[in-house]
Amino acid sequence: MKKIIIAIDGFSSCGKSTMAKDLAKEIGYVYVDTGAMYRAVTLFALRHKFFHADGSVKTAELEGEMKNISIRFKLNPQTGRPDTYLNDELVENEIRSLEVSSHVSPIAAIPFVRKALVAQQQKMGVDKGIVMDGRDIGTVVFPNAELKIFVTASAQVRAQRRYDELKAKGMAADFEDILKNVEERDYIDSHRDTSPLRKAEDAIELDNSYMTIEEQNQWLMHQYQLHALE
Repeated sequence: MKKIIIAIDGFSSCGKSTMAKDLAKEIGYVYVDTGAMYRAVTLFALRHKFFHADGSVKTAELEGEMKNISIRFKLNPQTGRPDTYLNDELVENEIRSLEVSSHVSPIAAIPFVRKALVAQQQKMGVDKGIVMDGRDIGTVVFPNAELKIFVTASAQVRAQRRYDELKAKGMAADFEDILKNVEERDYIDSHRDTSPLRKAEDAIELDNSYMTIEEQNQWLMHQYQLHALE
């Protein structure tokens, strides 16, 4: 089979990362969670108090620090999946908090942030053999990707998944707060000026609202096999 680029886009908390990680592990591809990269920048901004009281970003301060933000992934031997490191600090759990989730969309809408991270992402895919998920992988980062998937699910289902994930990690969680965050992120991601979330014309849509992880993994593996053999 030839090496290809697999681009998986979709709404927040719809299981993109889980299915992308599982597929990459199964077929021996490199996996890149672009959402984690934007979350890491958000965590950096929160730690440095780069947000105004109304939630808007202090863009001048953040832009001045972008050169000091290093994001990379290391394989976790226990889970078999990559963990996110911000300036060599393991931040995988911190970037999944509701506080980061509530601030990431404004960060991801900033053109200089997207430009910096997209450049890093495109370098990662030069040799193909990569699975990357996010909001604009099939439309902006890799518009020529051989396989593009667009994942969706109802807001209620996605909020429940996020709630269950946080509770499983022993983190505080309120379903209504999470649902509100999911709906707000959907609106911001779909209406931002720079690289808005949208389905690429040649992407295959998957509504996984009522699918098990095993079912969606089987579906994705089938799509991979079809496209890698072309």
